[in-house]
Amino acid sequence: MSSSNFHSDGTLFIVSGPSGAGKTTLINSVRNQLEPIGINLYFSVSHTTRKARSGEKEGVNYYYLAPERFEEMARAGEFLEHAHVHANRYGTSKAEVVSRLDRGEDVILDIDYQGALQISQDPDLKSRSLNVFIFPPSIDALEKRLRERGLNTEEEIEIRLRKALDEIDAGKGFYEYIIINDDLAEATECLKAAIIAKKLQTKTALESIHEMAERFKEERDGRFARGR
Repeated sequence: MSSSNFHSDGTLFIVSGPSGAGKTTLINSVRNQLEPIGINLYFSVSHTTRKARSGEKEGVNYYYLAPERFEEMARAGEFLEHAHVHANRYGTSKAEVVSRLDRGEDVILDIDYQGALQISQDPDLKSRSLNVFIFPPSIDALEKRLRERGLNTEEEIEIRLRKALDEIDAGKGFYEYIIINDDLAEATECLKAAIIAKKLQTKTALESIHEMAERFKEERDGRFARGR
């Protein structure tokens, strides 16, 4: 669907938050709801050294790499950002994301605080990016979500809870928007609002408004000329 207000113009949306905050579900909800109004967000699939879980698919959930291959890519500078997270490594393909942005496609990332911080240090990407941090409603709720997923051992859950506290402390002064994901519908509306606000402020949006204003002037002048 085309839109007068929104244009794909190479904007990067970075969504971060602790494991169990509900980022993936929230991102999927937002993408589905924004598409009908003309905002199409390409979801960049990350690379990881962790093993695929039951039901996960290569190229859909992650690209699964051997640690040696991941290290080769990191040394070659093939990652836009990469980090150690919960004893595994995760990275975002530079070639995929940058090429899409350069083609004018809007991209959304689901990465951790370390990765968001790395991207913010790139002046070109920072100027065309929006950082959003997803909070769980409480540590108790986060622990409950982690346990209900049934994907982690007790030790892993404790590690993730400790890391969540560190991320929350570090992220509260870094991100442009912070959203508490207590209710999915409400959190979806909040993330949609943040993305829409950014899209209305991009260079492409402002140029479009300027061109429309000039066209209105020409139409106005033409009417006045015909009326004389």
